[in-house]
Amino acid sequence: MTGLPTNFRNLLERVILEARENAEAGAKAALEALAVPFGEPFAHMTKEDRRLRNRLRAHARQLGDRREPETKTQAIDHLVQECAYEHWHRMLFARFLAENHLLIEPELGVAISLEECEELARDQDTDCWTLASRFAQQMLPQIFRPDDPSLQVPFAREHRLKLEQLLASLDPQVFSATDSLGWVYQFWQSKRKEEVNRSEKKIGANELPAVTQLFTEPYMVRFLIHNTLGAWHAGKVLKMNPELSRNAPSEEALRQAVALPGVSWEYLRFVRKDKGQGPWEPAAGTFERWPLKTAELKILDPCCGSGHFEVALLHHLVPLRIAEEGLTEKGACDAVLRENLFGLEIDERCTQIAAFALALVAWTYPSA
Repeated sequence: MTGLPTNFRNLLERVILEARENAEAGAKAALEALAVPFGEPFAHMTKEDRRLRNRLRAHARQLGDRREPETKTQAIDHLVQECAYEHWHRMLFARFLAENHLLIEPELGVAISLEECEELARDQDTDCWTLASRFAQQMLPQIFRPDDPSLQVPFAREHRLKLEQLLASLDPQVFSATDSLGWVYQFWQSKRKEEVNRSEKKIGANELPAVTQLFTEPYMVRFLIHNTLGAWHAGKVLKMNPELSRNAPSEEALRQAVALPGVSWEYLRFVRKDKGQGPWEPAAGTFERWPLKTAELKILDPCCGSGHFEVALLHHLVPLRIAEEGLTEKGACDAVLRENLFGLEIDERCTQIAAFALALVAWTYPSA
């Protein structure tokens, strides 16, 4: 599990901030071109455009934008933000897939590179990122819903090209680091968070997602997992091997004894009972009231954010289920996603990134 180096993190922050500004400008211009904020559609608009306009206005009200009954005008602040977010992240996720050899051409059912995608795009008289985004949307229908009107808004060429240039400027290493998706959401919200904090106004529903997001560093995530899930696992091992708990020479020896393939539990702490004279036990306890089998664990992150904890948990739960049940790596990934991991979040955009992060780590899990 490799984190994003500081220099690439700084580059990602700059790109994300520029992308949000450009995407929101593009979304606002495109929505105005469809007469979404205005009381009446433009005379030249086609039936399809008018139908999309009506859907977008209804969706804006679902998001919290107010319609004025007398003038029939429609606020679009929330809609602009969602439209910008969806368009940029569909492109961004497409590159995550491509860089991890997971961008699937739907007719052939094989992974293609960005170079191959560019060739296909020329054949279909479109551009590479539009086609790649289309493939990503088909692969992730629960994240980018096919009926989402926000994704049907056509961005002007200048805004689309700027987003493509920003995306192309990111180093491939950004897309292989385990914490990149967490930083993606952190940086998307950072300017808004600063604005809200500086305003010193009362926090409401519109401000809450920005000011409450906080990225947890990878070592913190592992420390918490190792001293909960790891302590539970170690407690079971020591219970079956009391001689180990009595005679182990050190904490490191105990960590090695309870290690699993790919999981060293390096942050797991042990202490000796009876003022250092008794047997070893996990410092956090052994969680005796938990289920005995990993398959029965239900792990809920009530503030799941971009899924950082869930991704790390999958890396720890899969080896546990393989050891306990003899599953294959693929079978264990499926079982963990189906039965063990749950997340809640007040911002739906977080759950999109969390779902994608879990899909990506499951698809790239060794031998899965």
